[in-house]
Amino acid sequence: MLYALSTAFAAVTAATSTLLPHRAWGSVAAVGYLVATVAVLGQLLVRRRRPDSPLAGVTGRAVLVALTWAGTALLPLVWQAVERAGGRLDRAQEEVVVVEHAGARLLEHGTPYLGRDAIAALPVDERLLGYTPYQPGMAIFGLPRAVAGDAWWTDARVWFAVGTAAALVGAVLLLRRPPRSTAPEPSVALPAGALVRAVQLATVLPVCALTLATGGDDLPVLALCLLALACAARDRYLGAGLAVGLAAALKLFAWPVMLVLLVHAVVRSRPQPGRPARWSVGPQFAVAALGLPVLALVPAQLVDSAALVENVLRFPLGDGLVTSPAQSPFPGYLIAQALPGGRGIATALLVGAGLLIAVVLVRRPPRTAASVALFCGYGLLTAILLMPATRFGYLLYPVAFLAWAPALRTPDPRPTSGTAATALATAS
Repeated sequence: MLYALSTAFAAVTAATSTLLPHRAWGSVAAVGYLVATVAVLGQLLVRRRRPDSPLAGVTGRAVLVALTWAGTALLPLVWQAVERAGGRLDRAQEEVVVVEHAGARLLEHGTPYLGRDAIAALPVDERLLGYTPYQPGMAIFGLPRAVAGDAWWTDARVWFAVGTAAALVGAVLLLRRPPRSTAPEPSVALPAGALVRAVQLATVLPVCALTLATGGDDLPVLALCLLALACAARDRYLGAGLAVGLAAALKLFAWPVMLVLLVHAVVRSRPQPGRPARWSVGPQFAVAALGLPVLALVPAQLVDSAALVENVLRFPLGDGLVTSPAQSPFPGYLIAQALPGGRGIATALLVGAGLLIAVVLVRRPPRTAASVALFCGYGLLTAILLMPATRFGYLLYPVAFLAWAPALRTPDPRPTSGTAATALATAS
């Protein structure tokens, strides 16, 4: 059903989208999703005749996910990057250009940000591209084009894809290993294919594949957060701190995930039944998770603190020279547009929801990596729905976090019986 619906979505996008990069993606991705749909039908037929065939098992599904991601995200990405390098100006979304300009400014001036006066001096129709509403680390993806010039492989999306793939591969390899210790977490049998479904919904889901092929800056942030969750699930909290710290050095969307993981790390550091206290867990995670984004901010702060504030705070809050083009019709945006004082009302609702989530986080802190993923998924979904300015593409965060929760549960090392034993053996 996922591949069939994705085929229809890509075809409709190719035929009707007003964004030319999206139409180009749809014309390629529709074929990739259609091939995947036919392949799944073949797998179902094989399963009926030979249930033990690897073509119809978890391995076959995992291979199909990888090939589908290549056909629906990486292939259209490279094709658009090649055409863009050849002179086509309609083969990338604005965020690609913004990140590449940020990389050039970082290389030349030591900061990826333009000050308010510099942005005001730009032509009116170019001021939006003068803003860099990301954390300083995002500019790293623009450095290849700043150093090597215009080529398909220097396109920022290519490096978004490299970073995304590396983080996801790391997360999968970690989760395929047995945990260091299952106590005190409740042991459950890991459902067969849970990890495949998790990767599937973080890669080939159209909101992910389309985003990577046309813009892509959210995907490495998401993948690093998933890597952090995988590290936490395998009791590697220094690695979790480094991964989510890198994500937070790229984009503010990672900061809520970092805070929830920090609470989880503090809980895990306390004495538990059958396990002594591990007081070093919380500080290790905190130093890595908070230290990396703070270090990334230092150069920009020293070079031009006013430009940092203008880009990272004032523009996202709607106080810049131009307004954000994020206008997806979620409740927060509709309230901000339709009611008198609507922006204040939407902001108050968002703050209220945030405070409620914070209270729940303190009173019922997440004790497992899976519960962290659920907390982040539902929390970010609430925030996205209530933000006065938001995008449909941001839904990739809660969808991926909720999909990864089953794969983050600690598998039961004890022998099981019946179908549970078969599922666990297959997943392993």
